[in-house]
Amino acid sequence: MTSPGTGAGASPLPDLGAPTVLLLLRHGETGLTAGRRFSGSGGADPALSARGREQAACAARALADARPPVDAVVSSPLARCRETAAVAAGRLGLPVAVEPGLRETAFGAWEGLTFAEARRRDPAALDAWLASPAAAPPGGESFADVAARVTAARDALLAAYRGRTVLLVSHVTPLKTLLRLALGAPYEALFRMDLDPASLSAVACWADGNATVRYLNSTAHLASCPDAAEGTGPQ
Repeated sequence: MTSPGTGAGASPLPDLGAPTVLLLLRHGETGLTAGRRFSGSGGADPALSARGREQAACAARALADARPPVDAVVSSPLARCRETAAVAAGRLGLPVAVEPGLRETAFGAWEGLTFAEARRRDPAALDAWLASPAAAPPGGESFADVAARVTAARDALLAAYRGRTVLLVSHVTPLKTLLRLALGAPYEALFRMDLDPASLSAVACWADGNATVRYLNSTAHLASCPDAAEGTGPQ
């Protein structure tokens, strides 16, 4: 019995080489994370909390043992990601590059609010935002807007780091978008994934344009961090 593509008259399978592996690290916790508040790119730019710094250190220790090893570190420009990335990069002996396309959604008038507070303030706008990727929070960005810039950032990174392993330090919506795109899933999938603070996910991107999700929301590396392994919600 022959394998697909190896029988008589069959075209040989293309040699795609090694994939580009995107290691996706969500930033550690901030003061807004614990309160499950909208924390995007249009409001305050909080630093990591003490707990968030410990989470970043635990993730960095795990990344130092990653196989294949990390070749580059790229961060969102927001403070909580740059701080998380700096901890990892210091452990890995690598510089940090900043990619603006990896910043979190601008949540507009909802910045700093809880989900319940946003619903009380503007229930119609919140329902529209949940129902359509084209709808945006008042003064903010839609999921479609975010997907467009994240896709452009991804494509640029794949061209720059082809065949290498790149650590991307970002936020819930951009990271979920990268996972959604790899899965070929609709935008509703954004509401079907959990990404805890300092969690790791991985996507392998092949030269023919295909992608596979290797794992999602791994938090095993946080087990040794005091109080750091508890999930705290989506912001």
